[in-house]
Amino acid sequence: MRGFKAFLLRGNVVDLAIAFVIGVAFSAVITAFVKDLVTPLIAAIGGKPDLASLYFTINNARFLYGDFIDAILAFLIIAAVIYFFVVVPYGALLARSRKEPPADPTTKKCTECLSEIPVGARRCAFCASPQPV
Repeated sequence: MRGFKAFLLRGNVVDLAIAFVIGVAFSAVITAFVKDLVTPLIAAIGGKPDLASLYFTINNARFLYGDFIDAILAFLIIAAVIYFFVVVPYGALLARSRKEPPADPTTKKCTECLSEIPVGARRCAFCASPQPV
């Protein structure tokens, strides 16, 4: 029982549970957005008041393609919101926080004439003075 408790209280499981609950709530918000705002807007342009009521019948079987269109719109809107409001800002935040370490210098100053010489040089190419290694 102790191992199970440790498993449940690990950060990954708790984070996943929180993400799932927030995802379900977010899905409800996006579904309402599509159903109450986007669908009527598209329907106003197309002349049909509700896309969910679009269907065709074959042998007394109803095919509700309007519901399918609503589901596709909901998916596209959710994907766009996640991309523009989560993925892009997160990527920008990572890029800002990731600092490149300075590159190792390839040159140094001569101790006598202050000319730029390679780091591994034992003598200055300009004044021929010996250099500390």
